[in-house]
Amino acid sequence: MTREMEQHPDIIRMRERYEAAAAKPAVQLADGLTLLAGLFLAVSPWIVGFTGHTGLTGNNVITGLAVALLALAFSSAFGRTYGLAWTAPLIGVWTIVAPWVIRGEGATTASIISNVVVGAVIAILGLVTLSMAMTKLR
Repeated sequence: MTREMEQHPDIIRMRERYEAAAAKPAVQLADGLTLLAGLFLAVSPWIVGFTGHTGLTGNNVITGLAVALLALAFSSAFGRTYGLAWTAPLIGVWTIVAPWVIRGEGATTASIISNVVVGAVIAILGLVTLSMAMTKLR
């Protein structure tokens, strides 16, 4: 049954439309910036200097790598991964609130500013990707 659905002409056309939309320069720019934001988030504890906050460090590494992998998936196979587009804005919001939610050592001003800025960038770029996924393509 699943094999039949994957070969259905409507599914194939829908994926082709999403792949064509993903090939647009604005979408590629958003995907590339999302990848860079995810990678920055993953290494931010060492760049900004809050590796002593183990909870926030672990969170940033994991969520940063997740964002980077999502960006790679969107840029390489958006026709198959557009259903995950809603996760990027949520990860961005989580990144913003994480310094206050994660228990452990108190977050520093630098870690808070870093997370808020990178989280906002990820949320905005995630919304761009999500809007592309929700747009009726012609």
